Amino acid sequence: MRTRVLTAVAVAVLLTGCTSGGSPVSTPSSARPPFQTTTPLPSPSGSASVEVPPKRWAAILGDLTNRGVPTDAVEVVKAVSVTWPNGALGCPKPGVSYTQALVDGMQVVVSVAGKQYDYRFGNSDQPKLCTGLR
Repeated sequence: MRTRVLTAVAVAVLLTGCTSGGSPVSTPSSARPPFQTTTPLPSPSGSASVEVPPKRWAAILGDLTNRGVPTDAVEVVKAVSVTWPNGALGCPKPGVSYTQALVDGMQVVVSVAGKQYDYRFGNSDQPKLCTGLR
């Protein structure tokens, strides 16, 4: 008997919680902009260039060395702080899933013997060479 009473009270509470109490339900204004459905481009955290930290510079030189590129005349073309829209760091590869969260990092473009190398960093000092975007 007690179980039936508790069940009836619970049902009554649930049913009264679902009613609007006679007041009309408002709908969102159509003045609201639509949802963004494209991935935003990376946004520079600052408009000025930044200095490449020593650990990241060493990682870039190490990557160039592993690729057989001489590192005696490496020039920085661009070094900027960037907030990437996801874990792809602005350089997605087809068929690969990436973390969907903002990633603070930087982009460092270097030039060696007239060829440019576009390196991307996220939260770590491990560079990602971005190829095929140009």
